[in-house]
Amino acid sequence: MFRSVRNDIKVIFERDPAARSVLEILLCYPGFHAMRFHHLAHWLWTHEFKVPARFLSHVSRWLTGIEIHPGAAIGEGFFIDHGMGVVIGETTEIGNNVTLYHGVTLGGTSWNKGKRHPTLEDNVIVGAGASILGPIRIGRDSKIGSGSVVNKEVPPNSTVVGIPGRVVFREGNVYSDATGVAGTPDPEGKAIQCLTDQLFALEKRVEELANDLKEERKKESAPAARSAS
Repeated sequence: MFRSVRNDIKVIFERDPAARSVLEILLCYPGFHAMRFHHLAHWLWTHEFKVPARFLSHVSRWLTGIEIHPGAAIGEGFFIDHGMGVVIGETTEIGNNVTLYHGVTLGGTSWNKGKRHPTLEDNVIVGAGASILGPIRIGRDSKIGSGSVVNKEVPPNSTVVGIPGRVVFREGNVYSDATGVAGTPDPEGKAIQCLTDQLFALEKRVEELANDLKEERKKESAPAARSAS
């Protein structure tokens, strides 16, 4: 337990430049407090004390504004920055050195029992207000942009933005396909791309018509100039 506390304090100093002292972390960091509650609640849950575990997680939510189901499995080096509004579902699995910002939801999309929440591999960062939904896997070293809604698998070393979330950067390659990447459909991007293509086509056609009109006027003015001479 003490090793976990020391590691969490070290992680906060590494990832939050606003942290000034150990005392400040112990007293003023809701993410740190939520993890202390979760460690105990998870132990109770895995030892079949389901109701006490749920009650303890409920108390934690009331005190910290962070809701972590006691069934969620969370690795080492986990950091919740600010934390208000974070929701982590029962079958969520979180690897090591993962960072969540405020308003993040790791939720489910099914009423069926079993695995219904996401799996975040090591070193994943999830921006403020993002939602990751369903039993999908977010590959290691990936970043989820603020406000994104992700409901498809994300390969490792990727950056995801948008609604629905789409991969815009992966392992040094910038994706420019506005219709979707890695099998993720993007109706909004596709519609914008279609409108852009139509606009370019219309501009080209207007330019062609303007050139044709100039040529016709030149042809009409040529006989008049010869007769006048």
